[in-house]
Amino acid sequence: MQIDSPHELLALIRELHGQIRDAVVASCEERALEDLADVVEDGSDGDTIYAVDRVSEALLLGFFAERVAPRWPLILIAEGLPPEGVVLPVGWDPERALIRVIVDPIDGTRGLMYQKRPAWILTGVAPNRGHGTRLSDTFLAVQTEIPLVKQHLCDQLWAIAGEPTRAERLNRLNGERRPLSLRPSREHGIAHGFATISRFFPGARELLAAVDEAMVRATLGPPQPGKAQCFEDQYICSGGQLYELMAGHDRFIADLRPLADRYLATRGEALGICCHPYDLCTALIAHQAGVILTDERGAPLDAPLNLEADVAWVGYANRAIRAQLEPALQAALRDHGLI
Repeated sequence: MQIDSPHELLALIRELHGQIRDAVVASCEERALEDLADVVEDGSDGDTIYAVDRVSEALLLGFFAERVAPRWPLILIAEGLPPEGVVLPVGWDPERALIRVIVDPIDGTRGLMYQKRPAWILTGVAPNRGHGTRLSDTFLAVQTEIPLVKQHLCDQLWAIAGEPTRAERLNRLNGERRPLSLRPSREHGIAHGFATISRFFPGARELLAAVDEAMVRATLGPPQPGKAQCFEDQYICSGGQLYELMAGHDRFIADLRPLADRYLATRGEALGICCHPYDLCTALIAHQAGVILTDERGAPLDAPLNLEADVAWVGYANRAIRAQLEPALQAALRDHGLI
């Protein structure tokens, strides 16, 4: 399905991201950390919703209803909305919607609300193929940095399928915008670089750490006296992790939390929060920037375009790093009964 004027749609989404970024930063400037960290919704399904998450919700629905839906009838999918999404214009036949738009208005809430790390606004757009629509169908994606209050520079990245990834850096002090060149690492291995297996939350940290340790030992050998062979960065933000790979800051990142389900079940425990498709809805940008994204078995990354699916993913900065790490990662996953 061909969508008319994708660049016009891109411009609108970039405008919305700017509005959300400015509103969230203003809220962070005006309110105490304790207020932003208040839990406002914590049901059995889905992630915990904090007060800072609510800042963007009214902007999100109103903008798509007024500015986007009259031209491109759509199904809007985002946490806090019904699982099947919201059809816009209101009353429109969902089967006649042209596009599905999946949004994470604030990815990285926990780091942002404590003013530790920037968060990101993530949006992916795919042709409407009903419930069979997948992440791989995405033809347009935008991700925008929500900076810390003390941070005056912030980035925005975007891509349209078949076109190069583009990026821009905004100076919040003077409004100046400059093109930004991002390039994944060209190093041939992870030695002396950042390589991370995500283990953000309690539940299976020891298992994920064991996989990490086995992979690194098989790749770099045993620890050397007084040396740090490689490093890790537990950035609690999937969009931020993709950015770190695109920017050349990280060489390898894997989020394998969904694989711990059976391990936890043997202990009578449930799997905690995992990465979902809305956390990865800007994968198109990273892919077109040269980052290699796979699932836990090495197949190209894909997932249903919905709110519920738990997604395991692996990101390599380049083919040489994949060739170095993937055999060791796969062996470690097999040895620990995860694949």
